[in-house]
Amino acid sequence: MEKSASTMSVMEAFEKLEKVGEGTYGKVYRARERATGMVVALKKTRLHEDDEGVPPTTLREISILRMLSRDPHIVRLMDVKQGQNKEGKTVLYLVFEYMDTDLKKFIRSFKQTGEFIPVNIVKTLMFQLCKGVAFCHGHGILHRDLKPHNLLMDRKTMMLKIADLGLARAFTLPIKKYTHEILTLWYRAPEVLLGATHYSTAVDMWSVGCIFAELVTKQALFPGDSELQQLLHIFRLLGTPNEEMWPGVSKLLNWHEYPQWSRKGLLTVVPNLEEAGLDLLAQMLQYDPSKRISAKKAMEHPYFEHLNKAVHMINVMPA
Repeated sequence: MEKSASTMSVMEAFEKLEKVGEGTYGKVYRARERATGMVVALKKTRLHEDDEGVPPTTLREISILRMLSRDPHIVRLMDVKQGQNKEGKTVLYLVFEYMDTDLKKFIRSFKQTGEFIPVNIVKTLMFQLCKGVAFCHGHGILHRDLKPHNLLMDRKTMMLKIADLGLARAFTLPIKKYTHEILTLWYRAPEVLLGATHYSTAVDMWSVGCIFAELVTKQALFPGDSELQQLLHIFRLLGTPNEEMWPGVSKLLNWHEYPQWSRKGLLTVVPNLEEAGLDLLAQMLQYDPSKRISAKKAMEHPYFEHLNKAVHMINVMPA
């Protein structure tokens, strides 16, 4: 008797083509749906040890992901399938649309050729990033871990989509600590590094600013290898923060007396960025989170003035 699609196992429904990644929360495969021939990204995620079935928090996260993936700049969650691994534990397979590259690889390809990324491409990628982030923030969702690696791209169309949304909250128990995988701190906002317990959408805008600078220079703006080093990288460029520029900073949990540096101009690190771009970058890298520009406001910034925004203002797909 033929199995219906709902009871068909994931391995019967999909042919795994290759493992494309391994994150804290599970493995990612490029796979082909046998019925349609469509190539997808399969994210395999194990649930918490003691859970009977799928916990409500996970279901809530999945419904958020589904809702967010109506925006064309957020990677689309197409399906969710439940299965069991060899030990009989519940495994979820999240089926996402497959994108052929990511921003990290894209930047690396320009590093290899020695060319800079053309200004119009930097603008179109940044605008799409701000638009995707604005959509998340408009629905009260923070990403918390924006970085070039989880910004997926289609090289032919220059379409950019935000990935790895919400999973950090759905699956709070990493499978295991990957010792070989260094959790990057390069895009982390100073308030998070300093131990703020309440943080806002501004944490994502700091990451967006770091990504912006990296698109322009092809180098990470703040490549720290520990939380302290990360803060010192930031302080050396933007000046050591104080109560005057960032009220409440000295009350944060991890605040210490730090070496005193004065602010350098951003032009010293992004010399090839036009004036409007420098202004936008400065607004994204404000110390005080309440003064940091929002994603929605960033989209209206003069830096994007001559960009054909209509191309990116595709309406949200119906739910």
